[in-house]
Amino acid sequence: MGIARRKLLSALPLAFGSTILLRGKESTAMTEPAGKTLQSDPSKSNMTAGTAREVVAGIGGFFFRAHDPKALSQWYKEHLGILPIPMSTEKKVWEQESGPTAFAPFPESTKYFGNPEKMWMINFRVHNLDLLVTQLRAACIEVKVSEPDPTGHFARLHDPEGNPIELWQPAHSGK
Repeated sequence: MGIARRKLLSALPLAFGSTILLRGKESTAMTEPAGKTLQSDPSKSNMTAGTAREVVAGIGGFFFRAHDPKALSQWYKEHLGILPIPMSTEKKVWEQESGPTAFAPFPESTKYFGNPEKMWMINFRVHNLDLLVTQLRAACIEVKVSEPDPTGHFARLHDPEGNPIELWQPAHSGK
């Protein structure tokens, strides 16, 4: 394992308060400083035929390759307010608000992401799409806004490396 990856993985429990790190198909329980093993909250587990079954609680991170990771992290911080992963406990981690999250594999042939070489697209929930679009356009970032539909209002942009980003203001968010 590379030094940079080790640093990142050792910082994640500090940054996210992680209780479980997954390695392939096995999971490893983390321990509190006093050596006490952290347990999952049984009320949040699924019940299958009377047997408790652990499920994920949410997205703990989104990792992807970049030509210039430092510059791209700065772009996301400046334009979308997403803080980079802290490498110490003194730094603040970006925390997302709870709310709906779509998790949807698409066919390999989809044109929805734009460039067929891009294998992913991230969708960020926002409170005020119009205001964020105005801010992005003021920073000379091209944003395409679509017509609202029953699920909400959407806009599409790309980061400096061409990765597709979708912004979503859910229909119930008040605007």
